[in-house]
Amino acid sequence: MWGDESVTYQLAHRDLSQIWLTAQQIDLVHALHYAVMHEIFGLFGRGLLTLRLPSVLAMSVAASGIGLLGLRLAGPRAGLLAGLVFPLLPQVQKYAQEGRSYAMVCALVTWATYALVVSVPQRARWRWAVYGSTMLLACLLHEFAVLALVAHGVTLVVSRVPRPALRAWSVTAAGVVAGLLPLAICSAGQSGQVSWIGGPVRLRYFLVVAVVGVVCARAPLGVRGPVRLSVLAVPILVLPGLLLLIVSLVKPLFVDRYVLYSNIGIALLLGAWMDYFHRRQRSSRNAWIAAIAVLAALVPPSVSLRTPQSRSNDVTAVGAAVRKEGRPGDGLLYLSGQYRAFTAAGPGDTRFLTDLALAQDAVSSNTLAGVELPAQDIAARMLEFDRIVAVRGPTGAHSPTNPQEEAKKSTLRRYFREYGTTHVNGARVTVYVRDHDPSRPERAVR
Repeated sequence: MWGDESVTYQLAHRDLSQIWLTAQQIDLVHALHYAVMHEIFGLFGRGLLTLRLPSVLAMSVAASGIGLLGLRLAGPRAGLLAGLVFPLLPQVQKYAQEGRSYAMVCALVTWATYALVVSVPQRARWRWAVYGSTMLLACLLHEFAVLALVAHGVTLVVSRVPRPALRAWSVTAAGVVAGLLPLAICSAGQSGQVSWIGGPVRLRYFLVVAVVGVVCARAPLGVRGPVRLSVLAVPILVLPGLLLLIVSLVKPLFVDRYVLYSNIGIALLLGAWMDYFHRRQRSSRNAWIAAIAVLAALVPPSVSLRTPQSRSNDVTAVGAAVRKEGRPGDGLLYLSGQYRAFTAAGPGDTRFLTDLALAQDAVSSNTLAGVELPAQDIAARMLEFDRIVAVRGPTGAHSPTNPQEEAKKSTLRRYFREYGTTHVNGARVTVYVRDHDPSRPERAVR
């Protein structure tokens, strides 16, 4: 389990009223997902399997939708291949095994896209209602799903669909935006949550698949109809990420998982291209060899994505290190307090330790990491202990500056010495012991 999953796990275990109160302060954009997971935990138990299984199922649902899109736009073989390619894409592999909202958003955008393709020739109002409600639900799970709406609009304009269809989409899109607007306005006050984004996160994957997709789209893919496959797939592959990159010129916002659903486009394009390649080859054997080669190239990355090192941190390892290094009665310190969320998912790891800075726990304070004591009280409590287990960020990680953090560091420098450090993915667990030699020069605590 990594940090973001740990937050889902903790908040979904709270009552719905507590989830709502917490969302007023932080993570409002994920409030609906926490509420959904709360109900799922209530039905199927509160284990790690229950945390991740919805994402696995959501990606399966997305794969089936992509298969049907390929079938409708390019034929049965293209649909089959697109549906097989999608779950093997590295980014899809990664978030299919993660307890967050991104897989659910991807599934909803996939089926909203299918509803759009079906609605254009049919023009039935109930079909547009299905499209709009599916898109709105995706946006309420994560706001950046609205960028798929932009891609859909570009597809319809480029396809030159009849005016009644374009008018119906415009009305539906306006309804989706109106439904999302209250959440967008309220969550804008929590924009500090994404202050950790210093620049584009994992941009290389987006650029690679975008280039591959555009190259595939140069071939005559799909069958004729109101919406062509390449005209649908290229915008949803390129536009959401491109728009985030443009916005990032003002405020960094690009993170690959925010536009996970763009993989719909590359899966459709690769599936249709393999079908086109098969039809161009005189020997079907060569075509299937090429298809198998493409699929096989996607398999090796999935192996590394099933290791703890594939995530930016590993809260399970942090908890295990605290449990191993700590002794009953030791003090426990978080540098900074935000790392308290790393061990909150496994309270048994810290059961016999005393949290030296905690004034009010996360649940009762409706926060993610609780409320800390004033700086002077933290320093006084630290001096009551001869051993302190400190959970810190990795070497070089940014550390916030506030009176509490300064009190922790200065007290460690003056009165304690480092006994040993365990490095884990995304954090360090350090044992400090009391130094009773007042003549010892101060050392930096990094």
